[in-house]
Amino acid sequence: MIQIPQRLLGEALLLSAGKNPSKAAIIFKGEEYSYSLLKESSEKLACHIAGAGIKKGGRVAIYMNNSWQCIVSIYGAILAGAVFLVINPQTKAKKLQYILNDSGAEVLISESLLKQEFSNALEGTESVREVIIAGGTGKTIQSPDYNLSAFETIVQGNYNNTALPNIIPNDLAALIYTSGSTGFPKGVMMTHQSMVFISWSLIQYLRLTEDERIMLLLPLAFDYGLYQLFMAITVGGTLIVEQSFTFPATIYKHIEQFKPTVFPAVPTIYAMMIASNKETGISFDSIKKITNTAAALPAEVIPDLKRLFPNALIFKMYGLTECKRVCYLEPELIDIKPASVGKAIPGTEVFLLSPEGGPVPTGEPGILHIRGPHVMAGYWNNHKATAEMLKPGKIPGERILCSNDWFKMDEEGFLYFQGRNDDIIKTRGEKVSPVEIENIIYKANGIKEVAVIGIRDNILGESIAAFVTTHDYAQPDEKVIQKQCITHLELFMVPQKIIFLKEMPKSTNGKIDKKKLYNYL
Repeated sequence: MIQIPQRLLGEALLLSAGKNPSKAAIIFKGEEYSYSLLKESSEKLACHIAGAGIKKGGRVAIYMNNSWQCIVSIYGAILAGAVFLVINPQTKAKKLQYILNDSGAEVLISESLLKQEFSNALEGTESVREVIIAGGTGKTIQSPDYNLSAFETIVQGNYNNTALPNIIPNDLAALIYTSGSTGFPKGVMMTHQSMVFISWSLIQYLRLTEDERIMLLLPLAFDYGLYQLFMAITVGGTLIVEQSFTFPATIYKHIEQFKPTVFPAVPTIYAMMIASNKETGISFDSIKKITNTAAALPAEVIPDLKRLFPNALIFKMYGLTECKRVCYLEPELIDIKPASVGKAIPGTEVFLLSPEGGPVPTGEPGILHIRGPHVMAGYWNNHKATAEMLKPGKIPGERILCSNDWFKMDEEGFLYFQGRNDDIIKTRGEKVSPVEIENIIYKANGIKEVAVIGIRDNILGESIAAFVTTHDYAQPDEKVIQKQCITHLELFMVPQKIIFLKEMPKSTNGKIDKKKLYNYL
């Protein structure tokens, strides 16, 4: 049984700040930020949001790099009764504009380093009426359509007379945007109740305590990164915030300096660290737990991870944004069942069904279905996609999440990932829509047809390959396509391979046969 002492997502911060006000909640760029400062700064931002006329349930978009300011923005939105959405800072203007319009965001919180992208995005949005910039407003474009405020001024202000709304557990807390097979990202709706439950379920099976120091390398826009924050604050631990793994030597230095006990990462990061270990013998003794999700962790790397983290428990996990986490493998079983991703997380249930909805015999592949309080409320403003993922449950009114991923289950109930139904590519821990990449490549001159696929990769999870045919008048040019992708896409979405074909393989109905494209690799 999971013991949950809170009802609302923001209550964890209030409880931890009350218990240990002077303790470091966040470490960022070598600076420590206490629980009392995080609470005070978040409350001031919440009051500013409420004072700007944003009602309960209004959407607050946070377009920032991992930072102290980003974390204050998340909790500020939560305490204001708003629905927050964190947008990857690599997102370009057009996609940012789509997310702002789709969510109906009334507030945009960003930073001066990203002003070119968000300024361009704001030119095509109608709902945003409050823009808050960290790091100085500088030359940000003023507009009669929205009020422009400085983050630093807000968190130093006085808001004693501002009332915050009453929030209940069933209220929406967040929209987490995830790539869709149509090429347009979908907003996963999560309530306070769901996110609180998820946090405590993760805390229980990861065996976390208030002594934890969790290192955050993953974007807060990525649910895997976001819940590191919620777990750290909920147990009253410390979150060590990094912006990326771009400079491994800096991360290694910070591990030595700040002594994290929990290290969440994806196979891409672990592969680079293993290479460093083999080259230099470097290892990290302070780390007691490492976790992996977003892409499969090959069984062959487990011995390497044990050398790299000699004192750590290794947690293999599987999840999807629509419910955050599905299952985990107890670290004591990693040598016994190295290919498994374990069993359902505490307080939830999983089962396999055939495509027709019938039961699946033990050891046979079936589609994974998930039942529990962690399941999303649906996709924002997308009833069709919601109906495809949420199915009628075991009791009236209940909805079960259909993962569309294929698994096998052994006689002991352990799950083994087999593959996915859709074309979504998982690379560098990110979900990528092939359609989104295809649409960008199509805009290059002379392109006839484009098909993008994922290729299994031990480091990236999946690498991205783009197959292209051109019109007779056009000269195939890989550099032109690479430039097109780099200009308009996040870096993790840029294909590693571009392959030119004379003709695309087609199925009998005239569609590009992506399965046959693997023959050209």
